[in-house]
Amino acid sequence: MTTDGRPVLLVGASGLAREVLPLLAEEGRTVLGVLDDRYADLPPVLPPPYDHVPVLGPVSSAPDHPDAALLLCVGPSPVRAALRDRLGPSAGFATVVDRSVRNPAACGIGAGSILMAHVVITADAVLGEHVVAMPGVTVTHDCVVGDVATLAAGVALGGGVVVGPGAYLGMNASVHPGVRVGAGATVGMGAVVLHDVPDGETWAGVPARRLVPRPARVADPRRTTDTQPFRTAQEAR
Repeated sequence: MTTDGRPVLLVGASGLAREVLPLLAEEGRTVLGVLDDRYADLPPVLPPPYDHVPVLGPVSSAPDHPDAALLLCVGPSPVRAALRDRLGPSAGFATVVDRSVRNPAACGIGAGSILMAHVVITADAVLGEHVVAMPGVTVTHDCVVGDVATLAAGVALGGGVVVGPGAYLGMNASVHPGVRVGAGATVGMGAVVLHDVPDGETWAGVPARRLVPRPARVADPRRTTDTQPFRTAQEAR
């Protein structure tokens, strides 16, 4: 299910874009193309599995398509948040919800969010804007998931969990009822979170504990994006 019938303009030639395209096709939505700041390095038409989507230019050209609904197809939460801020409050965003998602209580789902197959939302939960919930996520009663948070496949939130804006919960992580995962925090794959995770911290393990950060590596000045490099289907194999 998508929220309206406007044509969709993807932002980011990424793995998430490849996952979203079949959902849009299933709903009969028109995909105008993709915007990506690496457009000069991309082919003019993306080959399968991108379904021959045309590359229309950089992200800054979004105003050239005023009738399109934008969809941020970039995995890392900080990059997604930066794109949202860059596009500004006047940008219109598409919301994509797979047909298999269960939301019987019609809980709120914010604009620009992407909910993949078999996500379950039970009662009185709220998902913010630009949330990405990968397959098999469970959001139970009274949970609040902040803007631009990412819930990887199989994440399970107990009742009353609060996930702060921009947080990332890794595959199959479980969060105890009533626990808060702070803004920009990271929870590792398979973690069992029994206590609040402060803003910006990384926790992992069973039970989850804080990981002490290693010294920062010097950034590669040639790297201009946090998205994965474009690869064809053959190169991906």
